[in-house]
Amino acid sequence: MIDTIHTPRMLLSRVAASDLDDYARFYADTRVTATLGGVRSREWVADYIERAMAHWDQHRFGLWTARHRETGAFVGRGGLRVADIDGKREIEVAYGLMSEFWGQGFATEMAEASVDAAFTSLGLPDVVSFTLHTNLASRRVMEKVGFHYERDIDYAELPHALLRLTGEDWRSRKLSQR
Repeated sequence: MIDTIHTPRMLLSRVAASDLDDYARFYADTRVTATLGGVRSREWVADYIERAMAHWDQHRFGLWTARHRETGAFVGRGGLRVADIDGKREIEVAYGLMSEFWGQGFATEMAEASVDAAFTSLGLPDVVSFTLHTNLASRRVMEKVGFHYERDIDYAELPHALLRLTGEDWRSRKLSQR
């Protein structure tokens, strides 16, 4: 399991029940939740955390809680999770940040750490990421990390763009960056 990851600016640790207050704040922020289905109740958030912890128990990977390495501030959440896309099991790279951390490269840093874990530690052949067509900032993060547009999908009854990154493309990209 990859319970904890250190990035240059964040500590990513396996989601835990003790994260409830931070996640409740995250899901109460109208700016954050504008592309995540809207504001959620504390009860919904508690259930979400339970599902996220169960995901770790079942799959031995999942979402991390991101905290700023210097201040300990809650940055957001991200990581890897199983997603059903058009009846097929995919591994999704997911990320979401508190609005005060937007535009500073934290989402890219989190997505890169997730992709690295997927290909290096878990040996996955590929991963996907998807977002609403209107969420251009999230799509830009995906493209910076190396994802390529594959197709449009409906997810949570909304139109999304699905992007994919293969381990082969990721390794080639890493070699060319040296």
